[in-house]
Amino acid sequence: MARRGDQLREHILWTAKDVFLEMGFERASMDVVAARAQTSKRSLYAHFESKEKLFLAVIEFVRGLFLTRLKMPGDYADKPAEALTLFCARYLEILLYQASIQMCRVSMAETARFPEGAASHYDVMFTEVQSRLSAYLKVAFGLPARTSADAAQRLLGQLLYPRLLRALFGMDEPVRSLGRDDMPPAIDLRPVRKVVAELIESLPKH
Repeated sequence: MARRGDQLREHILWTAKDVFLEMGFERASMDVVAARAQTSKRSLYAHFESKEKLFLAVIEFVRGLFLTRLKMPGDYADKPAEALTLFCARYLEILLYQASIQMCRVSMAETARFPEGAASHYDVMFTEVQSRLSAYLKVAFGLPARTSADAAQRLLGQLLYPRLLRALFGMDEPVRSLGRDDMPPAIDLRPVRKVVAELIESLPKH
């Protein structure tokens, strides 16, 4: 049965994501996307009126996939230390996944052409994650909003440097596959536990 409506739109987005990751924005074409999606160019343009609009839609699509898989810290465990450890490890797993690293490179390469797309990509990769961490720290440890925001930012900085930069510049191997949601993240938990424990120890006691 031929795909239609929202089902076709989602299929096109999955296909276009792979095309942009493989070819970059400049070399990718609507012809290639239509062919790989096994749909007509007319149907493709009915959903996305230009390659530019399709690229921005792919960024929003990736944003939704990222946040849905990441979930909230409280979804991982009842005890704050374990919840933070598993949330942060899952975040690193998704962020350092080979497709995520490649999408980041493509988005950065097109920042001048699509500043709003780059801003959206930055927001999902960093700002929204920091917001989720900050909200959890505020409630779990009874912290003032400013203190929890500062703690979340400090935690992210310790987690990401230098791992993200090394992955972006090809100095470290990316994560090759994502595990199931019910499986532990494909990340060494020991350094993550250490960073989380140090952060908790540094928090003001109430």
